[in-house]
Amino acid sequence: MSHTVFTLPDPQGHARTLAANWLKLGIFALLAAGIFSLLLVMSRTPAVQDVIPWLDFFHTALVVHVVLSVLVWFLAFAGVLWTANSEIRQPWWDNSILAVTALGTLLIVVSPFTGDGHPLLNNYVPVLQQPVFLVGLGVFGVGFTWLIIRSLMVARHQSVAGFGIYLSIVAAAAAVLALLFTGVNLPDGYSGQAFYELLFWGAGHTLQFTHTILLMVAWLWLAQASGMPVHLPQRWAFGLFGVMVLPVLVVPFIYVQYDVVSAEFRAAFTHLMQYGGLTSLPLGLVVVWAVLRARGVTPGLRPLRNALWASIGLFAAGGIIGFLIHGVNVVIPAHYHGSIVGVTLAFMGLTYYCLPRLGFQPATSQWAAWQPLIYGGGQLIHILGLAWSGGYGVQRKTAGAAQGLHDLPQILGMGMMGLGGLIAIIGGGIFVVVLLRAMYGKPR
Repeated sequence: MSHTVFTLPDPQGHARTLAANWLKLGIFALLAAGIFSLLLVMSRTPAVQDVIPWLDFFHTALVVHVVLSVLVWFLAFAGVLWTANSEIRQPWWDNSILAVTALGTLLIVVSPFTGDGHPLLNNYVPVLQQPVFLVGLGVFGVGFTWLIIRSLMVARHQSVAGFGIYLSIVAAAAAVLALLFTGVNLPDGYSGQAFYELLFWGAGHTLQFTHTILLMVAWLWLAQASGMPVHLPQRWAFGLFGVMVLPVLVVPFIYVQYDVVSAEFRAAFTHLMQYGGLTSLPLGLVVVWAVLRARGVTPGLRPLRNALWASIGLFAAGGIIGFLIHGVNVVIPAHYHGSIVGVTLAFMGLTYYCLPRLGFQPATSQWAAWQPLIYGGGQLIHILGLAWSGGYGVQRKTAGAAQGLHDLPQILGMGMMGLGGLIAIIGGGIFVVVLLRAMYGKPR
């Protein structure tokens, strides 16, 4: 019985140039998100928060940070993988897609400085109620939809990794259709946070399956590339990826059965996320078993293996914390930060792997090896501090005195959150510096 070798196509010519440019867009989004996250962490850290003059900027910074670090970074990196797995037939078409998406991203970044943001902290895609942000978000959405259509037309899916990547495109297409269907069927009378909460609810839940599928692709790829082969028959690998897309097939039935403004509609997508996410467990356990069986590692492969270890640890921590959620408090962001950072770390590891294959210098320095551990360790402290504070009633989406930090456990927990956040920011900064040196530094 033959086992699968989990590798992705090695892009050449314009495909390589295009994938490299999608990576640059993702790095730009991460860099900008890191700047906004520094403002966020400082505005919630005890003692420091009292001397920051921008507390009114907290919610605006939070909106832009979330959009850049979760939506733009994840989808730009999806663009890297989708492009690497495609046949580029019309370069002008693909360049136009990237240009439109990049323009939308730039407008989102500058929007907080063009007028009062009037932020809305709805789930999945929070928004600023001002023209520059809304135009930027719309332009980015057009570019992303364009990318999905192109990728569905030209993606390869013969290999296991290619099949997984193709299914992630299908899930993304379902998310866009869910968004359009919701927008058409929202009745008049909804505005502000209620409107955007309903608009992005179904699509946001559906898009998570794109990220989860790509996470499993990344784990399998990193395990193989860092000397930890996953012993899984090819037909089983295809089958387990097929299982992961099954929750997406449920989405149309939810829309047919429930009104988009009903409580049942919201509950159905919540249950889909809770139980549909378990479809990644079999493939995830296969990778974890390969990691546990691994022994030594070649020094040059440490960035890949450390990123994989850290990704698995953060993703698992986020999942466990999810079972501790009771009420509306900072346990909720502790849960989704763990899951989101787990995906980010996997994408960071794949970035290290892709650098020489996209025409850049390899990232083999000690900084590259330590970066996933610094970033992941800081984020672990961050989410544990949030989970601790949430157990003592600290509310989410607040800053400064509004947090109500009166008791010592609350102060210690949020202080732990601030410390972990600052460490994570340092780790994220190291990642950006390592990449910029690889992309633009002089060859050794």
